[in-house]
Amino acid sequence: MKIDGVFSGGGVKAFVFIGALEAFEEKNLQFERVGGTSAGALLATFIAAGYKAKEMKELFLDLPLEFFLDQSKWSSMFPFLKWLTLYHTMGFYRGNNFENWLYQKLSEKGITSFADLPSATLKIVAADITYNRIIVFPDDLKKYYHIEPDYFPVATAVRSSISIPYFFRPSKLINPRTRQRSFVVDGMILSNFPLWIFDHNNKKRERPLLGMQLTDPKEYYHNKEMRNSIDMLRAVLGTMRKAYDTKYVSESIAKDILFFPVDDISPIDFSLSLEKKEALIDFGYHRTKKFLKKWP
Repeated sequence: MKIDGVFSGGGVKAFVFIGALEAFEEKNLQFERVGGTSAGALLATFIAAGYKAKEMKELFLDLPLEFFLDQSKWSSMFPFLKWLTLYHTMGFYRGNNFENWLYQKLSEKGITSFADLPSATLKIVAADITYNRIIVFPDDLKKYYHIEPDYFPVATAVRSSISIPYFFRPSKLINPRTRQRSFVVDGMILSNFPLWIFDHNNKKRERPLLGMQLTDPKEYYHNKEMRNSIDMLRAVLGTMRKAYDTKYVSESIAKDILFFPVDDISPIDFSLSLEKKEALIDFGYHRTKKFLKKWP
């Protein structure tokens, strides 16, 4: 059976998605269209490019995640410099290693630009902090930036979506007509779980939609007790980040969301051990198997 899939952001926690994909393949569930934010966009891209769970597992288990933490030569030699240069660079790490690595892996499947993928099969969410808006690659490239989407590199779109503010440097989009430069960061600041991405004017869905979210469902419905101004700040930021997505989680397809509560691992733990990677994949596999027994 063919389905559509939406993957949330969550940094290195997204290893659970590989296990989930193993369970889907065993059930012969095939993704027709996929979309996501940040790490979810990365997994969606590998699926759209034709990678199978076994290939992803071998690839990511062998991958030293620290490779993606690329700094300038001077910052590597003198770690305190990355704090001094943060003011101008707006991110500790360049993100070039990640983009180049992803470009190579997609090229091995014959994918470089969006023209190499079937139309509308992959959608990647990011945030334009220059114009204060959610953007979807490749859909919004022509509309907002006068950029021809067919020739836009898929790896660059994913690199934009994973640009965690202050951690990775923002990606940049330059409008060739106006020369206006837009700074683009991780889509999670506006929509970390874009279930809305395949909605079209209230039309009936062509196929089932399954969402995969790296959190506990309770986090969507209330903030914990607020005892001080720090708790309030966290609640404000959480509301800003989740309010748009919560509407879809609570009102639309809650029964079609597979939640993966992973609280003991930081999304930016790029020193994740092989054992923890395997444990996340195993957790994703078994939780998905259990979910699919009841999923209509």
